Amino acid sequence: MKSNNHIWQFARIGGINRVNLVSGKDLLALEHLDKKLWTALSCPVYGLEIDSKTLQYIDVDEDKRLRVPEIIEAVKWITSIIRNSDELIARTHSLPLKSINDDLPEGKVLLASANQILRNLGKSDADFITVEDTSDTIRIFANTKFNGDGVITEDSTDDESLKQLIRDIIFTIGSVIDRSDKPGVTSDIISDFYSQCLALSEWHTKSENDKENILPFGENTAEAYKIYNELKDKVEDFFVRCRLAAYDSQSAHILNNLSARLEALSERELNEKMSEIASFPLAHIEAGKNLPLDKGLNPAWEKLVLKFKHIIVESLLLKNESLSEVDWLTISSKFDAYTVWMSEKAGVHVEALGLTRVRDILKEDYKEKLLELVEEDKALESEAQNIFKVDKLVRFYRDIFTLLNNYVSFHDFYSQERKAVFQAGRLFIDQRSCDLCIKVNDMPKHSLMAGYSGICLIYCECYSKVKNEKMTILAGFTNGDFDDIIVGRNAVFFDNNGLDWDATIIKVIENPISIRQAFWSPYKKFARLINKQIEKFASDKEKAADEKMSANVEKSAQHADAGLAQPVTPDPAAAPPAPVAPPPPFDIGKFVGIFAAIGLALGAIGSILLAIISGFLNLAWWQMPIALVGVMLAISGPSMILAWLKLRKRNLAPVLDANGWAINSRVKINIPFGNTLTHLAKIPANSTINRIDPFKSKKNPWWVTAIIALVIVTTAVFLMWYFKIWLF
Repeated sequence: MKSNNHIWQFARIGGINRVNLVSGKDLLALEHLDKKLWTALSCPVYGLEIDSKTLQYIDVDEDKRLRVPEIIEAVKWITSIIRNSDELIARTHSLPLKSINDDLPEGKVLLASANQILRNLGKSDADFITVEDTSDTIRIFANTKFNGDGVITEDSTDDESLKQLIRDIIFTIGSVIDRSDKPGVTSDIISDFYSQCLALSEWHTKSENDKENILPFGENTAEAYKIYNELKDKVEDFFVRCRLAAYDSQSAHILNNLSARLEALSERELNEKMSEIASFPLAHIEAGKNLPLDKGLNPAWEKLVLKFKHIIVESLLLKNESLSEVDWLTISSKFDAYTVWMSEKAGVHVEALGLTRVRDILKEDYKEKLLELVEEDKALESEAQNIFKVDKLVRFYRDIFTLLNNYVSFHDFYSQERKAVFQAGRLFIDQRSCDLCIKVNDMPKHSLMAGYSGICLIYCECYSKVKNEKMTILAGFTNGDFDDIIVGRNAVFFDNNGLDWDATIIKVIENPISIRQAFWSPYKKFARLINKQIEKFASDKEKAADEKMSANVEKSAQHADAGLAQPVTPDPAAAPPAPVAPPPPFDIGKFVGIFAAIGLALGAIGSILLAIISGFLNLAWWQMPIALVGVMLAISGPSMILAWLKLRKRNLAPVLDANGWAINSRVKINIPFGNTLTHLAKIPANSTINRIDPFKSKKNPWWVTAIIALVIVTTAVFLMWYFKIWLF
């Protein structure tokens, strides 16, 4: 049978005709299925509840997204390697070796590689292989000299000289970790090491060929150069001061005047202040004076000057007890060639091995042997890649059908037995559990588009103490009510591995949840409105009372102040006080008009109520319940109809699109299906309930109960008399 004549099976799921993948033949023909019938056209590689390594194998262009052509190629490859593609439907975690089609060249190679993996793991007798086996690359390559990664370790050779050389290279240049999780070297590292060795040897050869100029003090040149640099600034400072004293004889006194500084230091332990003493001149300043080398030196520099005399001055056969400026310049010139040579220093990375070891390495010339080992390792690259192909094969065998049921169709999402790959876990809050929980990577971007879904959504920030990680999820509320769901409420989220996370609501997108909620919504809104108006009225009255009280207190205080004030003699010349206007006369007509208007309003309201009550009483007794139901429907009907229309249109596609998917069709969540995604708290069957509440309000007195009973009986008798309904 040709694939393009394949007979597909479809099912009406979520308001859309979706293809059913029920056999291996369906998988073989998948490339011929019209792309318009696929539920998704693209999805992210990361953030899904499926092995990300499997998805990385499918993502051949490494753009972190799975597209239809990549899915098709993955299916074609796995179905070509497996003898019976029907086995993929089972989603088993272990791949039987007999299922690999070794009639094909690639299948034969993969079967051999699978057997090699099992032998390396000590499972030679096993007839199946798992993802756990193929993932353990450290054990797979632990006992092999070569593993095809181009990295050689000490275990790559039995030659002790080469082992030591590899250790030297790692010690000086560094290493990389090979597939067996051991440090090793590559051809680039080996070449760099030998280049460093050669550079260091040639640099030393240059000094050996010109010892007289470059190493004027022989083996002590390095130490002499160090002493010279430490004293250089102080010696040159001394000679400059002496030249200044020769230029101005009065300046010598100033340059040597350290009395104030010494007086400040003398009050403390001088051995603790050598750093300050070191800032003084090297010796006493005089015009044209030589630098003394044994007496009259600054105590902070005395030991170093004596070493300078012994190692440098005496080596140049200068037996003087002092050093002239000319002698100093002569000594300085001796280090010119050495300074240039040091600036050209090379091979510093291998210097720790010592010049003798470096030259022995160059003499032995094991470089080619090491590079041959690297090439020998690289020769097994294809074999190693085949081992990784086995890992790919086992993962596809386990996961490919799961991916197809969450990509080509959303069978897993609409199934009662499995969860979709985008469902991250379960959120518990407000006596309900929500199964529609999805990880969110970019919440601001996500919330802009997710609102078009028509689903009541909450965003939660979750934190795990065990993993010390944070993540953001959204949960869809598809059953129950929404009365107490507010930002800031805490909940608990359980991921698919059973790990609990502390969750806090950070954003809410309100939409209808159920018809029941819509029925009671007008009454709840009216109750909230009444409650709000009562609170506002009470608040206004309280505010007015407080203002009146404050005004009375302030007025009383002013009167008290006026009573305590001294009487003031009236000024005859002053103008008489302005007469106080009398209060306006009581307008009886206006008063009567107001009460008349109020009376008319109350009368109109009473007439309306009387008409309603009269009309209700004129109904037949069996019509009264119908009328009450009609009134309730008139109030709740519009809200219920609007909610019903919105609940029919709930679509998960915008939520997934906002998370990086490219959904090709609607993913509807109707009322019955929504009830399966959010579970309300229910008392288990056969449970017992103790209905005695110790905190229940106390019962009313007997006379209150009697009055209520009398009213009920009287009303019943009146209705029976009015409608002439007698039971006897």
